[in-house]
Amino acid sequence: MAVPKRKVSPSRRNMRRSHHALGANSYVEDKETGELKRPHHIDLKTGMYKGRQVITQKAD
Repeated sequence: MAVPKRKVSPSRRNMRRSHHALGANSYVEDKETGELKRPHHIDLKTGMYKGRQVITQKAD
């Protein structure tokens, strides 16, 4: 069984984790409404995705 030869120091452990941080979400402007939305996501207000209707709106 593989066993580490020496204890990993906190500095080296933290250096390894330096790439684990989350980045900020990206947003694009919607062409029709001008609102900001996530790329490759369905617009929940209109139900549109890539120029076609994906979700039908509920009748109130």
